[in-house]
Amino acid sequence: MMRLRIMLAMLGALALTLLARTNASAADYPERLIKLVVGYPPGGPIDTTARVLAPPLAAILKQTVIVENRPGATGALAAKALAATEPDGYTIMLGNASSLVVMQAVARYRDYDSTKSFAAVAKLTEGYEVLVVAPDGPNSVQALIAQARANPGKLNYGSVGYGNLTHLAGELLKLRTGIDIVHIPYKGAAEAQTALLGGQVQMMFGEVAGLLPLVRAGKLRALGVASETRNALAPELPTLIEGGLPDFVALTFTGIVVPAGTPPAIVGKLNGAINQVLAEPQVRAALERLGAEVRPDSPTEFAAFLAKEKNKWDEVVRQSGVKME
Repeated sequence: MMRLRIMLAMLGALALTLLARTNASAADYPERLIKLVVGYPPGGPIDTTARVLAPPLAAILKQTVIVENRPGATGALAAKALAATEPDGYTIMLGNASSLVVMQAVARYRDYDSTKSFAAVAKLTEGYEVLVVAPDGPNSVQALIAQARANPGKLNYGSVGYGNLTHLAGELLKLRTGIDIVHIPYKGAAEAQTALLGGQVQMMFGEVAGLLPLVRAGKLRALGVASETRNALAPELPTLIEGGLPDFVALTFTGIVVPAGTPPAIVGKLNGAINQVLAEPQVRAALERLGAEVRPDSPTEFAAFLAKEKNKWDEVVRQSGVKME
């Protein structure tokens, strides 16, 4: 009994020591350079978002913040690397819908699990997919659906790769309407758009900001935005819900995550600093020029949001049978 009491006392003392060290570490954070990892090449919208965020975040935290690009597998390579990183707040990742939710649902990676490997820090922005066709294509969602039903298996839809949001939005369209259309993946948005204009595919989903200039120039026709309400960037475009597809929402977003096990005090400090950055007018203006709506929230709210989105796309993957090893 005496030995047990001594052992319990030692364990209690050890726990208190570790807690004190963790609290001290969180209070002093950050003491050195922070790496902001991006799972995409330089120059794209995710990379640009990170480079808008990094300088003001460094100023608030009074520490250097550098952007580190680790492109590959629609952001999954960066996510895998983050999952194996020390949970100390010095390596953080800017992810999006594909890297934080959709690719995990499709690929079922064994070396990380987006719901267990990461701790949510802060949501940055939200946006939506828009369904487009060629300029001489159907002039409404219902006309497109009718065309597809009259030609089962003969219409194609393009996507920006396999297993990302542009792909699964097409699968969601198939599930909600029962149409038989064929998925054709491309290496990038430009290639998919060229295929659409050339008649290799008859439709595609893409982010509003990226496709809007082509729509307004008359090079593509937009049939609807996959959002609950009309998009502020293009209020003239109807939603797909208005077009007769109830609850058809394909939400894009960006946000910051850290490895699971990062002390809550550090997560909270990062969240406060990031939300302070997002409140700066020049930062909001820069992000809005990318076609994004700034949507700050708490770590708890962002975690709940990620869980809800993952459940949604998990179900789409399950019903559609999309799979990538």
